[in-house]
Amino acid sequence: MLFDRVPPHDDDAEMAVLGGMLMSKDAIGEVSQMIEISDFYQPKHQTIYEAIVTLFSASQPVDAVLVANELLKSGDLEKVGGTDYLHSLVASVPTAANATYYAEIVHQRAILRNVIAAGTKIAQLGYSAEGSQAEDIVNLAQAEVYEMSVGRVRQDYEAIGPVVHDTLDQLDKLQNGDMERGVPTGFKSIDDVTQGLQPGQMIVVAGRPAMGKSTLGIDFARAAALHNNMTTVVFSLEMSKTELAQRIISAETDIPLVALRRADDITPERWNTLNTFWSRLQDAPLFLDDSPNMSLMEIRAKCRRLKQTNDLKLVVIDYLQLMTSGKRVESRQQEVSDFSRALKLLAKELEVPVVALSQLNRGPEMRNDKKPMLSDLRESGSIEQDADVVFLVHRPDFYDKEDRPGEADIILAKHRNGPTDTFKLAFLGEKSKFKDMPQDYQQGGV
Repeated sequence: MLFDRVPPHDDDAEMAVLGGMLMSKDAIGEVSQMIEISDFYQPKHQTIYEAIVTLFSASQPVDAVLVANELLKSGDLEKVGGTDYLHSLVASVPTAANATYYAEIVHQRAILRNVIAAGTKIAQLGYSAEGSQAEDIVNLAQAEVYEMSVGRVRQDYEAIGPVVHDTLDQLDKLQNGDMERGVPTGFKSIDDVTQGLQPGQMIVVAGRPAMGKSTLGIDFARAAALHNNMTTVVFSLEMSKTELAQRIISAETDIPLVALRRADDITPERWNTLNTFWSRLQDAPLFLDDSPNMSLMEIRAKCRRLKQTNDLKLVVIDYLQLMTSGKRVESRQQEVSDFSRALKLLAKELEVPVVALSQLNRGPEMRNDKKPMLSDLRESGSIEQDADVVFLVHRPDFYDKEDRPGEADIILAKHRNGPTDTFKLAFLGEKSKFKDMPQDYQQGGV
């Protein structure tokens, strides 16, 4: 017997993970990233997990009935306790939101079992070896422990030689104009300094309410999806899909937003413009999601799915402070910190830029010039820390009608890989968009 006592495991956590997966396909996407079949201790749970993942991988819907069918086909339904057991799994969890929490418990227990197994194996090696083999046994023991700890680690380190070679290669391409720029923002001045939004970066667009941070976020999405055919998803936690669509239509057709809300203002001529726009837009790779109470788990699962199916290139989240984690947390600040960390990791994992819009606290209003600063980022210093790029949106005319009316400063307050700068853009509020300043105006204004 390998174990003298019952090995570490947690049946309740295993049941809760499976119950969550049977309730939500987002939970399946998340959990399958975290644990493997062998992490389950109970053989029947391994069988059920395998059936769920098989259905999910084949893009089939997943619920207790369909999983029961799958198990019936493979002749395993009775072994796992029949349909009643599957239904009891669903009944055992109130919500799928905590599936990842339970998956972590299952995974940790599996690691402990591996530790015990490896320890036992090493002890056996020690007893059965000849004296002359001591060194070999140490090697075998190290290999055993390494095998266990490596789990899901990929080889991340690389010698400096190849890395420098790739970097110089990139420089060469930049000089010859072959460099693939990041995702264009649609603003010439911003793209010149940032080379577009880079894959793997977390970009924060922050401002006080009504400054136009949503507008700028949607401008980025329009530039990528409608003008450069790059798959983009906008998670809108504040506006409905209809409001979003109205803003996009207005920005693209120059028909004022007010007119789109009043049927009488749409002349035959405007209808014409709208129909032309609609036909151009039909196949545009822009996805809008306004699900209420969007959790981090859902956002990640949806992004991963779009990456697989549509080669996702840009994610916009409006806005950070409205996300929920579904878990109980000590403080709101801690929760927002977790989000910003997770979004940065998501950007790296999917190799796409993630644009997170964020609220600023009242700091700017306390200052004479009302100008926002990095330290005004609300509820968390870690947003500032995790972000690669931070844009602060500032419109002087919001505070004083006479102060540079119609102009906006987009302050590039943090730029991990380049210089900071301030860009002057025109703000067309009635058409819900920002626009590059006319060239001659800028020269005159500088």
